[in-house]
Amino acid sequence: MIAALIPAITGIIGTIVDKAIPDKGRAEELKGQLTMELLKLNQQELKSASNIILAEAQGGSWLQRNWRPLLMVWFAILVGAYWFGFTPPNLPESTINQLFNLVQIGVGGYIVGRSGEKIVKEWKRD
Repeated sequence: MIAALIPAITGIIGTIVDKAIPDKGRAEELKGQLTMELLKLNQQELKSASNIILAEAQGGSWLQRNWRPLLMVWFAILVGAYWFGFTPPNLPESTINQLFNLVQIGVGGYIVGRSGEKIVKEWKRD
């Protein structure tokens, strides 16, 4: 969430710092420090999110470990049903677009997550 806001926040902060601090060198230093703090916050957010997913994946319950993949399969089935004409005629296009976006995000996240797991395993092995 923070990652998407970093460019906007740094732009706003940069404008404020430029107006408040006349020394350009000091202003650039301060903007750099503030940007680093935002990046640290983003890193903490990502680490927390990955810890949650890891805890779910290592959970004792089958449902706890598999609810995300099952949900993505269900969304993919709904999109496929639309393509084959098995949906109500009054279903809004926006609903289909939202389902398709969810599938894209889910598949993209799964691919990135699996790639990340493989990279970490290789990195730990070295």
